[in-house]
Amino acid sequence: MREPGYEEAARALVGWDPTADRAIEVHFEPSRVLSHDTTGVPAMVDLATLRSAAVRLGLDPAAVEPSTDLDLIIDHSLTVDVFGRPDAMQRNIAIEYRRNGERYRFLKWAGQAFERVTVIPPGAGIVHQVNVEHLAQVVRVDGDLLVPDTLVGTDSHTTMVNGLGVLAWGVGGIEALAAMLGQGIALRIPEVVVVRLDGHLPEGSTATDLVLRVTNLLRERGVVGAFVEFHGPGVQAISVPDRTVIANMSPEFGSTCALFPIDARTIEYLALTGRPADQLARVEAYARAQGLWHDPDRLPRASEVLHLDLGSVRPAIAGPSRPERLVPLDVSRTTWRGDVDELLAGAPRSAPVEVVLEDGTRATLDHGHVAIAAITSCTNTSNPVLMIGAGLLARNAVERGLTVKPWVKTSLAPGSQVVMDYLERAGLTPALETLGFGLVGFGCTTCIGNSGPLPEQVRAGVVEGDLKVAAVLSGNRNFEGRINPDVAMNYLASPALVVAYALAGTLDIDLTTDPIGEDAEGRPVLLRDLWPSSEEVERMIATSITGTMFTSRYASIADGDAHWHGLDVADGPLWPWEDDSTYLREAPFLAGIGAGEQAPEHLAPIVGARAIAVLGDAVTTDHLSPAGAIHADRPAGRWLADRGVAPEDFNTYPTRRGNHEVLIRAALANPRLRNRLVPDGPGGMTRDVAADGPVVTVHEAALDYARRDVPLVVLAGDNYGNGSSRDWAAKGPALLGVRAVLCGSIERIHRSNLVGMGVLPLEFLPGDSIDSLGLVGDESFDIAAPTIVDGHLTEDTVEVVAVPPAVSGRPTVAFRVRVRLDTAREVTTALHGGIMPRTLRGLLARERTGATAGGTARD
Repeated sequence: MREPGYEEAARALVGWDPTADRAIEVHFEPSRVLSHDTTGVPAMVDLATLRSAAVRLGLDPAAVEPSTDLDLIIDHSLTVDVFGRPDAMQRNIAIEYRRNGERYRFLKWAGQAFERVTVIPPGAGIVHQVNVEHLAQVVRVDGDLLVPDTLVGTDSHTTMVNGLGVLAWGVGGIEALAAMLGQGIALRIPEVVVVRLDGHLPEGSTATDLVLRVTNLLRERGVVGAFVEFHGPGVQAISVPDRTVIANMSPEFGSTCALFPIDARTIEYLALTGRPADQLARVEAYARAQGLWHDPDRLPRASEVLHLDLGSVRPAIAGPSRPERLVPLDVSRTTWRGDVDELLAGAPRSAPVEVVLEDGTRATLDHGHVAIAAITSCTNTSNPVLMIGAGLLARNAVERGLTVKPWVKTSLAPGSQVVMDYLERAGLTPALETLGFGLVGFGCTTCIGNSGPLPEQVRAGVVEGDLKVAAVLSGNRNFEGRINPDVAMNYLASPALVVAYALAGTLDIDLTTDPIGEDAEGRPVLLRDLWPSSEEVERMIATSITGTMFTSRYASIADGDAHWHGLDVADGPLWPWEDDSTYLREAPFLAGIGAGEQAPEHLAPIVGARAIAVLGDAVTTDHLSPAGAIHADRPAGRWLADRGVAPEDFNTYPTRRGNHEVLIRAALANPRLRNRLVPDGPGGMTRDVAADGPVVTVHEAALDYARRDVPLVVLAGDNYGNGSSRDWAAKGPALLGVRAVLCGSIERIHRSNLVGMGVLPLEFLPGDSIDSLGLVGDESFDIAAPTIVDGHLTEDTVEVVAVPPAVSGRPTVAFRVRVRLDTAREVTTALHGGIMPRTLRGLLARERTGATAGGTARD
């Protein structure tokens, strides 16, 4: 493993052999960086922290300046507090600004303090949909050159723009910071898996059904870290919005990206969304000249080619907690019944609970009742076929006299203002509003855990009966505990099926055969009676969507509303940190670094480490760093309460990511995280195995270990850290004192984030696992240091010795693990103890050697 020059890397890529070893490293320097606010705030806090530290060490503030453009779109702080009323959007926005004013002032400052940072205020739409509809150029003009439009984003679903033929993927805020500072993204030449598409989608099947099938197919095959590309005749049969739905779900099937080729459909979409004629001509000419234009009869070189007949796709949902768990609609009731029995773990089913709702309506709640039905997320609201289809189904339902069940919390949160323009022009908003799917705002809501609280009477009934109620959402994430803390089962579905399940009010139904309700005359109404034909959908799209909708909306995208204009922000290049702030604190990652300090040449062994957590398979970043609301009985909630923050203003964990004091108390503290060290205890707890101490919170145990100078490790199974590109899932454990993670396998983004925080990612060798090695978690762990010569690993495995307590009578276990420092750049980062120290030392070295300031800090 070595770091090549540009020419060597280019030759390696051009001459790539799918059967050859892919150990050679290349550096990806994207054209731009994309972010939303919940990942952008910590990234900007890191950037502001770097600038503050640099100034304290005698550098000019201009030394810390992005060398790559950053578009930061505020879209992840909208919560569905108010729904089902005409003023829901206005009320939700007012609440959003009240809760997030300090964060928004900081981001507004960042847009003024850093020359290459553009901040787009709340209410514009979801970052990925805005990227596809407006920001993406496909081909960029760079001086006198034409270059592909490429980017990385601080959200795993940055891949959505792959549907437009733009190479992009999600990275953690830690890697994004490196990209902004000109350091690029280091990676090995990846495996390439090609999916050949044939045929056409059958009548009644949607792009959502297709993507759930693709997710299931590719997760079964295993494509973690791979580049997935789609080719073949079937590509021409699906539109760019259909392609973006598939590409958006790349993180759910685990690939780095999910790239579609450029073709006539691409040019049509660029024209539809109001891109100028010269851009359309440039994209087509460049793609044809560079061999990027799609030839359906020619498949590219690939490690493997998979085949999918679009005609085999059938209506489906996915859940109740994994996006890849495909459930055909015609077996959904049977499957749900098995799933709820598993959740109840053999306990007898509780009786239904009678409740009186706020308007006086009496209702009976039971297992499987739909508590949340949300048309949400960039994944599906980017697609006019899906949105018009949902609107037509709603219209047909209203005409038949159907209503949504009274216990269902409904919402519509599109990813673009244009969606409401064409729904209104199509005359479909009245029917959606009649069924409760009125606009609650433009932003990422239910999918990221911003579903807001259930109506109090519904929540009380759910808690009283310990009911396993459900959420149905048109999103991309449904991990356990993510959507709402009171909702146990979460299902992904097309927008039209979201409406259908809201009408039915329960998962305990077969929508393919059972009546969804009764009309005004008492006659049963089936889903097929309401489902619009594809011909009707396409006809309405043709008369409802124009390019001027996009150009007029995006012409003023950066202006903001009266709330935004009313934010007073600090002047000057440095942010004025406040010690009593509960939202923004200077990050602690640079403490102790002096002006002349050098990075060590070797990594030190980890001696006498103790396990803070012993975890199973499929631990997500949601488990490692929660995404939902902050509760008063959790460590983070108690910290906020101690500082006078009222519970209604706790907000969510993502909105507090600019304050390490909150997020360190959330690290490994999700109540649904099962820690084998406390097998019968609540989630987010552990015990001090070194002192055989009592069960305490993870944060309390970490403080005790730190007082005794004991390093920590995490043990886990396969697919550790899958899910969102959440840097705090690495930052939090690092601040707790975790020095290494030992797991069966690890997701790409989280592995990179661990390296970026100075935490060593280690994988068990094939055949080894926590159980096969007989590890319990009460052992003392000695981990040998990887041998580094001239900045490179000499071998990729090290020995671990696990010594159990003497009183246990168990033998000492010695085994080897693979060191997942995959590139020379990652070895350098590990030596520095993370990207932040590496960057600051690089800036100081440039100053010492007299290099010109300007933002980059290359090694």
